[in-house]
Amino acid sequence: MTDALSKKDRAEAWFAALRDRICAEFERLEDEAEHLPGEAGRFEYTAWDRDDPTGAPGGGGVRGAMTGRLFEKVGVNISRVEGEFPADFAAQIPGASEDPRFFATGISLVAHMTSPHVPAVHMNTRYLATTQDWFGGGADLNPPFPVAEDTASWLDALVGCCDRHDVADGKRYKEWCDEYFYIPHRQRARGVGGIFYDRLNSGDWEADFAFTQDVGETFLSAYPPIVRRNMHREWTEEERLAQLRYRGLYAEFNLVYDRGTTFGLKTGGNVDAILMSLPPLARWD
Repeated sequence: MTDALSKKDRAEAWFAALRDRICAEFERLEDEAEHLPGEAGRFEYTAWDRDDPTGAPGGGGVRGAMTGRLFEKVGVNISRVEGEFPADFAAQIPGASEDPRFFATGISLVAHMTSPHVPAVHMNTRYLATTQDWFGGGADLNPPFPVAEDTASWLDALVGCCDRHDVADGKRYKEWCDEYFYIPHRQRARGVGGIFYDRLNSGDWEADFAFTQDVGETFLSAYPPIVRRNMHREWTEEERLAQLRYRGLYAEFNLVYDRGTTFGLKTGGNVDAILMSLPPLARWD
């Protein structure tokens, strides 16, 4: 049996190691984009701390951000926070109404690309503990101009990841992603989908953790090939404008509906890290 302390430390260490590998791969993609103007981007890292509302130290994280020639804006954040939920928010979190103390660690990334033909992407995985504990996360692809080959390879990879683990349900997690990333006031999906899962506690922590790790590995193997297939395609000014309008959907969802945004703001997280998901430019008209 894995004790509570080692669960927290092992999850945090995994998310940090995954961050390092993802950032290294994204910098390699920047180096390969020699056809685009400007210098290859590099990540800059900013550590942050939070004070819990109780006055006790509340943990913190590291915000990694890069502006480059291929990645117009990308953030890859890791965090480890703990403390007590505010009473009104505790009532919404499993196990927190009995005891408001919590622990959370995770990785979250969003990439907005310079080219309208390279899909934006989101991925996060997390471990959260109150009087209960669970994993959650997922990944979804957000192309302004969907390409059937890209969508198929992306979904096959993520559903295939689920199918490798008895604790996961690929069909349900794909449907959950479609439901979660739907924008009711626009009556449309934010992107072409992926997987989404939450409150995963099968009773076998090691199995749940192994699946969560595989989600990160699958992202790292599935997204860069999509970037490489599309990064050299030329685009028009009309396509760029369409991309900016499409980004408006992303901003609307993240500000109105996203649970991660709500969780970060309700728990006093770093605002710049929380809102790193917003695109650098967007358009409504």
